[in-house]
Amino acid sequence: MTHPQSDEAGLHPETLAIRAGRETSQYREHSQSLQLTSSFTFDTAEEAAALFAGQVEGYTYSRFTNPTVSAFQQRLAALEGGERAIATSSGMAAIQAVMLTFLKTGDHVVSSRSLFGSTTNLLSGVLARFGVETTFVDPTDTAAWADAVRPTTRLFFLETPSNPLTEVADIAAIAQVAHAHDCLMVVDNCFCSPALQQPLALGADLVVHSATKYLDGHGRVLGGAVVGADRLVEQVYLHVRTAGPTMAAFNAWVLLSGLETLYLRMERQCASAARLAAWLEAHPSVERVYYPGLPSHPQHVLAMRQQKAGGAVVSFVVKGGREAAWRVVDTVQVISRTANLGDVKSTITHPASTTHARITPEARQAAGIVEGLLRLAVGLEHPDDLQHDLAAGLG
Repeated sequence: MTHPQSDEAGLHPETLAIRAGRETSQYREHSQSLQLTSSFTFDTAEEAAALFAGQVEGYTYSRFTNPTVSAFQQRLAALEGGERAIATSSGMAAIQAVMLTFLKTGDHVVSSRSLFGSTTNLLSGVLARFGVETTFVDPTDTAAWADAVRPTTRLFFLETPSNPLTEVADIAAIAQVAHAHDCLMVVDNCFCSPALQQPLALGADLVVHSATKYLDGHGRVLGGAVVGADRLVEQVYLHVRTAGPTMAAFNAWVLLSGLETLYLRMERQCASAARLAAWLEAHPSVERVYYPGLPSHPQHVLAMRQQKAGGAVVSFVVKGGREAAWRVVDTVQVISRTANLGDVKSTITHPASTTHARITPEARQAAGIVEGLLRLAVGLEHPDDLQHDLAAGLG
C-alpha cells in the first residue's frame, strides 16, 4: 500500500507528481477518489483477522489505513526517492512521531540551532521533560556536529535551508558524521520540497515534511509526512497507528492535487524569489538579504550543488529594527500578512514576534532572529507587483 508502483520506474519526477500512487476503486475513476470513511468491511472473520494481523494488505480503519492517504504516501515516496512514506496530521506531528519512535529517556539529540520555533520548543521543552537532551549546533559547521556527539547520541536533526535565515547545511557531510556514530540522520525538507532537493540521495535516513507548505501549495489544509527506508518508516507507522496523529483522507486528497503542480509552481516561485532577492540586496533600506541563490549567500556554492534552485523564501533585515520592519508588514497591499509559507499567494511575517516568538530571546539571538528581520515567501503573483508592494513600505 505504501510503495511506489513498479510501472513507475524510469519516469521523470514531473510525471510521478501526477501519475504515481493512484488508488482506484471498482469504478475506475480517472481522478483520485476520496474515501471518506472511518472503517472498512470484511467478507469473513478470517479476512478481518488477516488484515488486522498485517498478513495481507488492505484497509481496516482510517486511523492507519485509508486508500486516499495511501495514494498520497506512495506519490510522495516516489518523489523523494524513498521506499515508503507515512502521512501525519501536520509537519510537527511528523517530527514528533520520529522523535517518539526512535528516542527514549536518557538519549541525546544533536540538532541544528536554526529551526522553526515549534521544533525548537519540541526538542528543548517537551522532549526535555521526558529526559531526552538536545545539543544545538551551527548547522553550517560540520565539525560542530561531530564535537557534540556523546555516547548516548541517537539522532541528528537538520533543517536545510533553515527557517527563516535560509542557512544551508551540507547534508552529505553531516550524514557521514551521523552514520560514523551509528546515529539516524533526519532532514526537514519543507523549504525545498522534493522538487528542489532529495536528502535521501545525499545520505539522510529520514525526510520529514510539513505538507501544509509547498506540497499543498495553496494554503488549504494541514499535513505532514515521514519518508525513508521501509524498515524505518515501518517503526514510525506503528507509532502513528497507536498514537493517532493521522492525516485525514480529505487532506490527503487535497494534497494529491497540490503535488500535481509542485514542479511548475516551484520553478516559477524560485525565479521570482531570485529576482526579488537581487532587488532587495540593492535597496538602501535593506541591511542584509538571506537567499541561497544569491552569490553573496555564505553557502551559495553548496546550495547550488545540493539544490536545483535557490528556493522561494527570501529573508531580509530592514534598517531601523522592529519599527521599520513592522512598517513594511503594515504597508503591503498585495502580499498577505500571515506566518504560513509555500502558498501561491506571497506571504510576509516578522519572525521575532510570530514564528519564533515563543523561544527565548537568547535563543533568537543565537539563531540570528533580529528585530529587523522579515521573511518573505514568494508566491505566483507577478514579481513587478510584489516589488512595488514592498517598495511602498521600504521607502
